[in-house]
Amino acid sequence: MIGVIVSTALGGKYLDKWLNTSFPVFTLVLVLFGVFAALYLVLKDLLKK
Repeated sequence: MIGVIVSTALGGKYLDKWLNTSFPVFTLVLVLFGVFAALYLVLKDLLKK
């Protein structure tokens, strides 16, 4: 779960730096996506059991 969130945060930070954005749009969007993806994966795994 932490790995998904950290990897999306680092990806967003890289994109913001690469595109030279003034506000960290990609970091915020990808972190939110990572949180939802991590929660989805955890809940999907828990409901199987």
